[in-house]
Amino acid sequence: MNKPLAIMTNTKNIRVGILMGSDSDWPKIKAVAVALDEFDVGYEVQVMSAHRTPDLVSHYAQSAKDRGLQVIIAAAGGAAHLAGVCAAHTILPIIGIPVPTDLAGGLDSLLSTVQMPGDIPVATVGAGMGGPRNAGLLAVQILALTDPALSEKLVQFKRQLVEKVKQRNENLQATLR
Repeated sequence: MNKPLAIMTNTKNIRVGILMGSDSDWPKIKAVAVALDEFDVGYEVQVMSAHRTPDLVSHYAQSAKDRGLQVIIAAAGGAAHLAGVCAAHTILPIIGIPVPTDLAGGLDSLLSTVQMPGDIPVATVGAGMGGPRNAGLLAVQILALTDPALSEKLVQFKRQLVEKVKQRNENLQATLR
C-alpha cells in the first residue's frame, strides 16, 4: 500500500483528517485549514482517491479513530465518492465538501456527495466558497461537544460575528445619510 501524500499538517494534537481526491483541490478547500487554525484545532491533510486508491482510503478511515482523529473532512469533485467511502469504513463523523468542477460548477460534486444511501451518513456542506470554511467550522462544533475550552471559543466567535454585522450595518447607515 502506498503512503498518502501529506500536503500540510498542523500537528498540535491532530483531531481532524482532511482528505482530498487530488492535490489540485487544495486551493479550492484550504479555507478548511484556516478555520481549524483559528480555533487551534490540529489536523492532517492527505491526498487519496476513492477510485484510484480505494485500499488506502479504507485503511485511512479504519485506522483514523485509533490514531486520535475525531472527525474526517473529505473533499472531492465530479464523481465525488471520497466522503461516502470514508463513511463506509469508520464510525467517526464525516463531512463532505463538494469541490467545484468545470463540468457543472460543483453541482455534480454536490449531488455525488449528498446522495448517500441510508445507514451511511455524510454531512455535506455547500459547494462553493463558503463550503470549505463551513466544513472546518462544523468540525469545530462537533469537537466542542466534548471540549469545554473549544466550546467557549465558539461562543466568543459567534459573539464576534454579531458585532461584525452590527458594525457593517452602522457603516452602511453612515454612507446612506
